[in-house]
Amino acid sequence: MDGHSAGMLNRLRDWLCPDLGIDLGTVNTLITLRGQGVVLNEPTIVARSKDSRQILGRGAAIGKLAKQMVGRTPGSIEAVRPIKHGVITDFHLCEQMLNYFIRKAAPPKGGLRPRVVIAVPSEISPVEKRAVFNSAERAGAGRIYLIEEAKAASIGAGLPISEPLANMICDIGGGTTETAILSLGEIVASQSTRVAGDEMNEAIRDYIRQRYSLRIGIGTAEQIKIEIGSAAPLASELNTEVRGLDGISGIPRKATITSEEIREALVECLWKIVGSIKLTIEGCDPELIGDLADTGLVLTGGGALLRNAGQFFQEHLGIPVRVDDEPLTTVARGTAICLEHLHYWRKKFQTEGAGF
Repeated sequence: MDGHSAGMLNRLRDWLCPDLGIDLGTVNTLITLRGQGVVLNEPTIVARSKDSRQILGRGAAIGKLAKQMVGRTPGSIEAVRPIKHGVITDFHLCEQMLNYFIRKAAPPKGGLRPRVVIAVPSEISPVEKRAVFNSAERAGAGRIYLIEEAKAASIGAGLPISEPLANMICDIGGGTTETAILSLGEIVASQSTRVAGDEMNEAIRDYIRQRYSLRIGIGTAEQIKIEIGSAAPLASELNTEVRGLDGISGIPRKATITSEEIREALVECLWKIVGSIKLTIEGCDPELIGDLADTGLVLTGGGALLRNAGQFFQEHLGIPVRVDDEPLTTVARGTAICLEHLHYWRKKFQTEGAGF
């Protein structure tokens, strides 16, 4: 078959059943289509009835619609995250959620099953990998490939990971922080810790309860982190008004919280991430460690958006640190690049039957 005919067949396949890249995150799920970039970015949440355990809205209370219900549902309804710390905890819900997202991102036209590249934490077990394969297959995926989140993030960030040079990435997601050093296209040292965005939100919630005797929800804590959170001192410190339930009187009231206080609440989480990065460096060859003084560290994931995060890590690691331009989509963009060059990357993916 000549190149022109092969190209026509690929275009026909893309129209009938485009290849998908999936960043299956604890907080958000992103889907890319080959040649189109990110086409879906929705919360990894499902709303269902507690009694029947059926998804609400005739199976449509998934993603954005389900997130609107978090903390606002009556006792008969629950909003569930089917993935925690990068691992599937509810297989049935994850399958239904993936099916909904895949159909929304690329409605089936020709009865074909799409080839799918899924980014997963680097240290999940064979059983957990099997769960990802099974859920994706039952959700309508055809050929399934797994890629480590750190590797996908490195590709998305444009790092020259195929060269004989150390490249280090730290992806601070919602449920896990993935740190890895890559060289010659492979991960040579890595660490995965469950200290990430979710734990930061919990730290803020606990701090405000202890400091102000004010009870707030996780969603409010996350909003505070976004509005005034920082990892290092700001040129002009910020403050925000918080509403919650007084832990003593039991009535609603307000309090003004400063960015210095939120920094104090987050410092333990940040130090744990620094510790994970240092462990990754210690697990690397001395020859490669020398490269890091020049190549430094790239921060990705939602946690990289914390104000002055790059400055904090640079001060405590002593190497150059930069934040990716679009850290929320770095992993998803990496899967999209892999789809564009599937002939090259497919031999480096984990496929069904490998590693089980």
